[in-house]
Amino acid sequence: MMAESRGSAIEPREIKHEDDHTLRISWADGRECRYRAADLRRLCPCAQCVNEWTGERVLKAESINEELHIADLSLVGRYALNFRWSDGHETGIYSFRYLRDLCESRL
Repeated sequence: MMAESRGSAIEPREIKHEDDHTLRISWADGRECRYRAADLRRLCPCAQCVNEWTGERVLKAESINEELHIADLSLVGRYALNFRWSDGHETGIYSFRYLRDLCESRL
């Protein structure tokens, strides 16, 4: 039973691109999370931004402008989101679990 409720927690009910700089996700368990575009870009999990072998973040947070915005957003299957950022980067796949963990670690 516990695993079921944990699983449903990482299912989004609504994904809303509120404005160029903000994404809102309403989760199945009622939790609502807002994400700033620049923060998500700084936390990109792709191989260009994180060393695959060491897990060390290669992308320098200070290199991301606060004015960066979400140029486009798409679903990846039923488990993740892919962003195209205003800086041209678009290789990161943000799993729903990763997005929920980011929300929980910040609030």
